[in-house]
Amino acid sequence: MRIHFIAAIAVLLAVLFLKVSPLEFALLALSILSVLCAEMFNTAVEAVVDLVSPGYHPLAKIAKDTAAGAVLIAACGAAIMGYLILAKYVMPRYGEVLGMFGSASDMGTVVSVLIVVIIVVIVKSATGTGTPLHGGIPSGHAAVAFSVATAVSFNTCDPLISLLCLSLAVMVSHSRLLMKIHTMREVLFGACIGAGVTLLVLLLFKLYA
Repeated sequence: MRIHFIAAIAVLLAVLFLKVSPLEFALLALSILSVLCAEMFNTAVEAVVDLVSPGYHPLAKIAKDTAAGAVLIAACGAAIMGYLILAKYVMPRYGEVLGMFGSASDMGTVVSVLIVVIIVVIVKSATGTGTPLHGGIPSGHAAVAFSVATAVSFNTCDPLISLLCLSLAVMVSHSRLLMKIHTMREVLFGACIGAGVTLLVLLLFKLYA
C-alpha cells in the first residue's frame, strides 16, 4: 500500500503540473482507486485465509495467489491507462531533454560501461565485500544495468526506448533484492554509479569529440 500511495501521489502531482483535461483526470483517478481497492481486497483475503488456515494448504495458496494476481492485473491496467493519457504530455518533453545531450558515440558507450565495471570491482575490493560477480558494495548488476540503460537512452534519444530500458534496469536491480544478494543501499549505490559515470563519460566524449 505504501508503494501504491507513493505512485498515486507522484501521478497526481504530475497531473497538476501537466494540466490534463478533467476527463483524463477522472480516468486516472479511477485507475488509481481500482488499484488501491484491489490491494485492500487482497489484504482482506490474506487475513481471512490466515485465520481459517494457519498452516500450509494448497487451496490457501491458490486463494492468496489469485488475490495477488488481481492486484497485478489492476496495476497493469492503471499503468496502461497512465501511459495512454500522460504519454502525449511527458514524451515530447522527455525527448527534448534527451535531445539536449545529443546522441552518444559508440566509443563513449563502450568506454563508459568498462569504466563502470572497473569502478565496481575497485569499490568491492576496497570495502572487502563480495566478489566481482556476486554480492558486496555496490551491486554490479545494478551498476551495469543502469549504465547500459543510460547509454541506450542517449544513443537513441527515443523516450519510449529509454523508459523501457530504464524499466529493465529497475527489474534487474529489484531481482537482486528479491534474491537477497544485495541490500537496498547497495543496489541504489550501484545504480547511481552506473548512471552517473556513464552520463559523465558520454558528456566528456561529446565535449571533446
